[in-house]
Amino acid sequence: MSATSGAVWGRAEQQDFRSRVRGALLGSAVGDALGGPVDGLTLEEIRAVHGPEGLVDLAFGHGRRGTVTHHTQLTLFTVDGLIRAQVRRDTGAWHPPTDLHRAYLRWAATQRDWGPDERRKEDGWLAREEWLYARREPTRALLMGLGDENMGTLESPKNPDDMGPEAVARSAPFGLLVGWEPQLVVQLAVECAAQTHGHPTACLSAGAYAVIVHALARGDSLDGAVQRTLALLAARPGHQPVSDALQHALGAVRQGMPSPARVEELTGDGAADGALAAAVYCALVGEDVRHGLCLAVNQAGPSAVAGALTGGLLGALHGETALPPAWVAELEGRPTILELADDFAMEMTQGPALHSPVGAAPGWLARYPRGA
Repeated sequence: MSATSGAVWGRAEQQDFRSRVRGALLGSAVGDALGGPVDGLTLEEIRAVHGPEGLVDLAFGHGRRGTVTHHTQLTLFTVDGLIRAQVRRDTGAWHPPTDLHRAYLRWAATQRDWGPDERRKEDGWLAREEWLYARREPTRALLMGLGDENMGTLESPKNPDDMGPEAVARSAPFGLLVGWEPQLVVQLAVECAAQTHGHPTACLSAGAYAVIVHALARGDSLDGAVQRTLALLAARPGHQPVSDALQHALGAVRQGMPSPARVEELTGDGAADGALAAAVYCALVGEDVRHGLCLAVNQAGPSAVAGALTGGLLGALHGETALPPAWVAELEGRPTILELADDFAMEMTQGPALHSPVGAAPGWLARYPRGA
């Protein structure tokens, strides 16, 4: 089935896809919100605050429970950029990395400005959501990479030595392009990662995560999705650290009961490949979504990233109804996330009914302008 060629989707297919899109975006945000308050703490420090079992429920961060970090903010702008790319295609302009870069620059503006600028009509609706203007510990690589108008590319990447996991953490939406071939999903995620994290390991980890989500969104099992990803990665230069990390995650599944020590071993120094491996492991061994997420965040590494990546995988695999309802209910920005998820699902399944080169629904173009 091709979402980009105007193929007809059945109603059941549309509903399944929408549930997986909602699941991936809400799951990623819930994992981010769970891990954010303990990000950077050691397991001993987490247990000292939250008890011998560690963190097992949402904790206070930024003044309340359920607040998200910059990982969720950037994931939402990734979705916005992908919808805008589809809408702009009607004009004959088709270069998704440019549309994603413009979306990331809109996020960067939220980190500088006091609030939305109503005069910038080309911003669309997402950039006018006031809650997104909170600064939630964005890393130096993100602020530097998006600190000017120049777009990082594979030939000339931003922060070419940075192996951090932040680009991976915003890459689930690329995997939701179910009408695209997997090779194109990998390529787009890699090119967009280079806009802030230019090291090959960071870029390829983002591509690997996106294509695992892609297989899950198409109905594959998680183990099958990882195997497909390994086969795709094998053809790409510099893939070995990422492939090794994924193989390590698969091997760890067979090594006895899950434990924080095993998650920390997979995470390593918290670089992109380790964060990816830990998330795959937690999603594979988790008894349910709650268990998988708690396993991911109770470690000394980057807990918010680990939670976000694990939640994205489990949400894409099982759909939104598998997520812990009490956590979803308290999630910061839930109305925005759901609105954006449904817009994305509608664009991917019914885009030709919303816009074409000869006409468009005015409400849709107001939300996702063809301009900037």
